[in-house]
Amino acid sequence: MDRKEFLLSMAGLPFIASAAKESSLMNVFSQKKLSDAKMPVLFIGHGSPMNAIEENDFTNTLKSLGKALSTPNAIVVVSAHWLTRGTYVHTAEKPRMIYDMGGFPDELYQVNYPAPGSPTDAQKIIQQVKSTSVLSDTSWGFDHGMWSIMRHLFPNADIPVFQLSIDYGKSPAYHLQIAEELKFLRSNGVLVIGSGNITHNLRNFDLSDINAKPADWALAFDEKIRNWMDTGNHLAISEYQKLGQLANLAHPEPSHFLPLFYTLGLRDEKDQLNYPYDKFQYGTFSMRCVKIG
Repeated sequence: MDRKEFLLSMAGLPFIASAAKESSLMNVFSQKKLSDAKMPVLFIGHGSPMNAIEENDFTNTLKSLGKALSTPNAIVVVSAHWLTRGTYVHTAEKPRMIYDMGGFPDELYQVNYPAPGSPTDAQKIIQQVKSTSVLSDTSWGFDHGMWSIMRHLFPNADIPVFQLSIDYGKSPAYHLQIAEELKFLRSNGVLVIGSGNITHNLRNFDLSDINAKPADWALAFDEKIRNWMDTGNHLAISEYQKLGQLANLAHPEPSHFLPLFYTLGLRDEKDQLNYPYDKFQYGTFSMRCVKIG
């Protein structure tokens, strides 16, 4: 039964005097409302594209997390797979699917996530960010860093979604600054999601075993970043390359780490931080997920 049919059926019910029944009825309606409260912020470790079509403890966690969240008015995803020169926001009304990976089963290339875009919210980012020029883009779409997690978090694909690119040549401080200027989105009911990985090494992963024992360096780097997040030491995280070889092993290149800064930069002092998921896949992928607020 859709919302219209539900409301029509309710019109024929007798008046409910019981306070308990009235409270129950209000709960039904509140679950249908779009969010008018401050939204949390998420960082999701997305790992292998195969998570899009597999059922495992990670994808089951995403399904539970999505059900626990208030319904956003819109969602903006900062994916490790949209790397640009300059910062762009996708403004198309109907984003296209992008299958930016090779050598996987045909089933993966049949995945469709038909959510609409949100040009109005995208334009607000262009207007509000002052530290750099955010440019409009209509040529990108939904890459697998987005749809591989969104089809578990919000499987109905009925919430407007758009993506913000990562200027690959810029420092973590640059990305933190942009995130600071995006705080208005949370008050507008927009859910911000960074999609990458706390550790992401494609050179040393164990493709044969999704549950392979995590490498010592992966555990050490993940723990270091977690401790810095717990204490709010964003400066140390932005200077992670000072960890030397540990940082080089965790991220031979930084694409999957940079989305984390779009999560951390939106954190307020009073925000609670927790980790809905904190395990590893294939030995070198920290699948840690972060929820702020």
